[in-house]
Amino acid sequence: MRRICDDLEAEHESLDALVSGLEPARWDTPTPAEGWTVRDQIAHLAYSDVSARLAVVDAEAWRREFLIDRAEREGRQRDVGQSRTPAELLAWWRQCRRAMLEAFRPLDRRARIPWFGPPMSALTFATARLEEAWGHGQDVADALGVRRPDTDRLRHVAHLGVLTRAYSFVNQGYPAPTEDVRVELRGPSGEKWTWGDPSSTNRVTGSARGFCLVVTRRRHVADTDVITEGDAAREWMAIAQAFAGPPGPGRRPGQFPRT
Repeated sequence: MRRICDDLEAEHESLDALVSGLEPARWDTPTPAEGWTVRDQIAHLAYSDVSARLAVVDAEAWRREFLIDRAEREGRQRDVGQSRTPAELLAWWRQCRRAMLEAFRPLDRRARIPWFGPPMSALTFATARLEEAWGHGQDVADALGVRRPDTDRLRHVAHLGVLTRAYSFVNQGYPAPTEDVRVELRGPSGEKWTWGDPSSTNRVTGSARGFCLVVTRRRHVADTDVITEGDAAREWMAIAQAFAGPPGPGRRPGQFPRT
């Protein structure tokens, strides 16, 4: 828990550095997520951090406050973002994420936490928050036209992407897959990261960045260096989704230059 919380804090700080010096007008820059501006992305993270903290400290209160109609929940987070100046929104997000981490750090990694999808262990829950910070941070980076340096924190995002393979199918209304898929990724430091049976004929290979962009639905697989072998691998990469909630539209092939 200490390690994932430290990495989550570092991911927050990386995105914070990207937006803290922006001119106020640039907070309303559209991002690749249709209808979402930079302001909306940060408001979503802050609002979700408030929700995550409450899920840890008072599950029943979380269910009353946040387990509501999705449209109403999204309207609330949009309102809190629009009602603040960029400086106020940034200060609020910093406060929200600090409070969330204070609630996370003492947890037993196996503690069960309720969320919008299936309940998760505390370790997976914190990993999911890092995935969210990285994914929404990618939207902000795309909107601003910058490339963030890759770090080995991507291993957390990639691991969650592998863990949620069955969920990706069920979430789309398909049966959970039964065939194993071997995943082999190149980490930013050059280390090889692997999951699954090495003898499997279904394989996903490429850079950690490319894989993470696909499983967070920030890139279409055709616009990455991810290579699939076998039907089970191809089907997974077409619908992969590492985050809870209804399947999002993802990105169109050719929307971004191929990495």
